[in-house]
Amino acid sequence: MSSDITNRGIAPDAWYSLRAYTAARIALGKTGVAIPLHETLQFRLAHAYARDAVYSVLKKDELLSSLSAFHLPVFLIHSMANNRNEYLQRPDLGRRLNDDSVKKLGNFHSNGFDVCIVVADGLSATAINEHAIPVLQQLIPLLQKAKFNVAPLCLAEEGRVAIADEIGFLLSAKISVILIGERPGLSSPDSMGAYLTYHPLVGLTDEKRNCISNIRPEGLIFSLAAEKIFHLLKESLRLKISGVALKDYTAVRLK
Repeated sequence: MSSDITNRGIAPDAWYSLRAYTAARIALGKTGVAIPLHETLQFRLAHAYARDAVYSVLKKDELLSSLSAFHLPVFLIHSMANNRNEYLQRPDLGRRLNDDSVKKLGNFHSNGFDVCIVVADGLSATAINEHAIPVLQQLIPLLQKAKFNVAPLCLAEEGRVAIADEIGFLLSAKISVILIGERPGLSSPDSMGAYLTYHPLVGLTDEKRNCISNIRPEGLIFSLAAEKIFHLLKESLRLKISGVALKDYTAVRLK
């Protein structure tokens, strides 16, 4: 037990040594019957970071510039949710494209692609601003080296996971992959997820998707995230399935 905790009048906690292994709020100690003031303030700060992440916005100009570096067409599109408050109150609107976006993708007259990649703000645009491009910088070269036909890249505002189903359908893609900001936690306001769906179309439910979660430097690092996504894409195309029927064996193979 750290001596400064005892000196501050905080009762010792037998689990204190476990804090070296987790960001979870354990072994906080106590002052009388209350949580120590320092820990209370840290909790409020973490909660503020999480709220800020929910209301953060995409750095569109920077993201569009970075996406254009992959030498693929890029579309900026928008869900049916007109603003963040509507997005939070009406999850269904975040799952569908607005009329202008439908026309934009429809006018592209796709001849079909293997993979469609969508980048969406979700519940943490902060995660996308910081982590989406580093993952794509490793994923897209893997796809191109494997001769995958990659659809135009789509940057979606006020989007939820299922918006990739409509995008993939409109671009006639065999598989859709969406990188999206996950619901912020009190120790991870910048966590990004990747969802993969074979044969995307409107109306699919979550058991049809594969999810790779907690993509960030303190969680699943970018190189491993790109490898997992690539592995699942290959297996999904080979087996023509996704979701609960498609298993990720990369963790076993990496041991």
